[in-house]
Amino acid sequence: MAKPSSMIAMRNIIASGDFYAVPSCFDALSAKLIEQAGFELTFMSGFAASASRIGAPDLGLMTYSEVLDQARNITDAISIPLMADGDTGYGNAMNTRRTVAGFIKAGCAAVLIEDQLAPKRCGHTKGKDVVGRDEAYDRIKASVDAREETGDIAILARTDSNHTHGLGEAIERAQKFHELGADLIFIEAPKNEDEMRRICAEVPGCLIANIVEGGITPDLPMNELKDIGYHIALYPLTVMSAAMKAMTQTLEAMRHDGPRAQHIMDFGELRQRVGFDDYYEASSGYEATRRDE
Repeated sequence: MAKPSSMIAMRNIIASGDFYAVPSCFDALSAKLIEQAGFELTFMSGFAASASRIGAPDLGLMTYSEVLDQARNITDAISIPLMADGDTGYGNAMNTRRTVAGFIKAGCAAVLIEDQLAPKRCGHTKGKDVVGRDEAYDRIKASVDAREETGDIAILARTDSNHTHGLGEAIERAQKFHELGADLIFIEAPKNEDEMRRICAEVPGCLIANIVEGGITPDLPMNELKDIGYHIALYPLTVMSAAMKAMTQTLEAMRHDGPRAQHIMDFGELRQRVGFDDYYEASSGYEATRRDE
C-alpha cells in the first residue's frame, strides 16, 4: 500500500493550491536523485520508463506488469510521493479497476489514467486518438471505485482529445473527469499560451501542465505557468534527456580515448548518492556484517 506519509504529502500538495515543479523519474536511481535534490514529488514518465526498461519508444509496448514492477522499485527507494503512469488502464473499466488497485498496492500516491485508444502513444507524437466519451468516463469511474475499495490514491485524469477533437471537447471531458472524482486534471498538449489560459480558466481542480522540451506545449517559465493557473508542471523527459546526453558524450570521448572526467561524477559522491554511506551506518551495529565488508 502507499506509504501513509506519502499519501498525506500528496493530499496536502493537491489541497495547497501551491505550484510544484515535478521532474520525472524513470527508475529507482533517478527517483532517488530527484528526492536528494529537494523535490517534494516525482512522476514516473511512461516515455522515460519505456526507454529505460525495454529500450523502446512509448507506444504501448510495456506491459502492465512491467510498468507496475518499475513503479514498485521506485516507491521502495524513495519517501516522497510517486505519481505513476497507468496509461489507458490496460483494457476496459474492469481492467482499469485492477490497474489502479495494483498501483495502490505498489505504494504509488497517484496514478494517471488517460482516454487514448490502446495501444496508447506519447502525447507529443503522431498517430494518437481517443476513445468515446462514455468509455473515457467509465475509466475514471472505475479508477475512483478502485480507490474506494482498495485504499487511497490520487486519480490523475488525462485527456488527449484536443489533438483530434479540439480544445472544447478536451475541456468538457476534463470538467466531467473532475465531477466524477478525479483529483488532478491533465489536458495534454495545448498548442499555445491562449489554449493554456483557457484550460485554467474553464477547468476546475488541481491542473497539470506537461512540459516536453521541444514538444507541442510552450515551455513557459515556471512563474508564468503558475500565474496562468497551473498547480503542477510535469517535466517528463528532462532528467532522462540530460542523462542520455551525458552518457553519449562520455561514450564518444571514450571511443576516441579522450578526456572524460568532466562528464562523470566523483566516485565518493556517486557512492554516497547510491546509498553506500547509509548502508555502512545501518550495518555498523551488526558484527557479522562488519566482518563481511
